[in-house]
Amino acid sequence: MVFGMKPDLTDRLKEYLKNLNLLKTADNRVPWDVYFMRISHMISERSTCLHRKVGALIVRENRILATGYNQPPSGFPHCDSIGCVRDALAIPSGRNQEVCFGLHAEQNALMQAAKFGISTQGATIYVTTKPCSVCARLIINAGITRVVYEHDYPDPLTDYFFNACRITVDRITGGEEVEG
Repeated sequence: MVFGMKPDLTDRLKEYLKNLNLLKTADNRVPWDVYFMRISHMISERSTCLHRKVGALIVRENRILATGYNQPPSGFPHCDSIGCVRDALAIPSGRNQEVCFGLHAEQNALMQAAKFGISTQGATIYVTTKPCSVCARLIINAGITRVVYEHDYPDPLTDYFFNACRITVDRITGGEEVEG
């Protein structure tokens, strides 16, 4: 008899467990990559960028380590309240990234991990938009070994860095993995 159970319930429990086949159970949940990309999209909603809202999520062993979204440094006014310096100077997208008040989502996620002493060695980063080449360098040196993104970003140097450093890159669109 199991402690505290009536004999009838104990017998029924034993019979149930004897017939339970754990190997037949199906996992109907969304795949991990889709799950984490959905969370990255939710994180991107905190961005105050007037042009592109990006979310990043660093994960190891299916556990969230750090998050980030594109925004100015802590304590600096947000772009939705003071305007975009890039717009004011007519700087096209993808050019002169140093002339921007904001940090990229990947940078903020990496800084959050560093601030709280969280190792990113061997982790995966999920980003709603493919990292730029500056972020690619940071991702590589942070020990991240896999990048999963949804929206493309036209920076051929990113691909060059990831290929040369053997970083696994996967693209997910609409909840499905595609060749990346």
